[in-house]
Amino acid sequence: MSTFVLKMIALCFMVIDHIGYYFEGTPMLLRMLGRISYPLFLFCMVWGYHYTRSRTKYLIRLYLMSVFMTLFGYAIDAHFATTAGYGNHNIFLSMFLVGVCISTIELFKKAPGKGFLAVGIMFAVQVLYYSLPNFLPFLRDMSGDTITGIIPNLALNEYGFEFVVLGVLMYYLKEKRELFCAMYTLFCLYQFSAEMLAGGMAIQCFMILALPFMLRFNQQKGPSMKYFFYIFYPAHTFLLFYLANFVF
Repeated sequence: MSTFVLKMIALCFMVIDHIGYYFEGTPMLLRMLGRISYPLFLFCMVWGYHYTRSRTKYLIRLYLMSVFMTLFGYAIDAHFATTAGYGNHNIFLSMFLVGVCISTIELFKKAPGKGFLAVGIMFAVQVLYYSLPNFLPFLRDMSGDTITGIIPNLALNEYGFEFVVLGVLMYYLKEKRELFCAMYTLFCLYQFSAEMLAGGMAIQCFMILALPFMLRFNQQKGPSMKYFFYIFYPAHTFLLFYLANFVF
């Protein structure tokens, strides 16, 4: 399977997941199957990051999409008042943070001084995230999910810090099949145990179903339709949000 095929599979499961998210009364199975989506997108991202000719442009594109999704969601909630709201949909932020962490590690390998500088910048951004609302009072009325879309927070993003770690591990184990499988399986078991200990329903652990698709990856890119995915993501979430709240 090429990157394109994996992205299309991830896209289908993402739509299934968001149907379950927006429409009340849908089977929980939709959300369970939806757990396949993000790991596949993340898997494609780390391979794309490996092959890209310009990591800087790659990161800028992800960050700008993170800002766009933040402003897009804020505008929707402001103009379409609903009880549940539009929701936090910003996988671009999570993938941006994965890319930043990978690049920082690579800098440490090549030039430790630059690596320490990168860590210092990351730390400063984290401090800025928590301190800026003290200087700009209007930010206090915004949710953390909104602020982090512009001032990236390693701990507060759509999937949390552990999925940033997962992305980094995927990158460094992507060519070590056995270790990759072991790491990914253990991560899924961790998700299962964490959800059970929290007293909730174990849903995130169904991401294990993404592993067979990853193992079929043939390291081929396939058709280039990268901007299609950037457009489809906000378009389909808004469409489902609007249909669920104002049509059905």
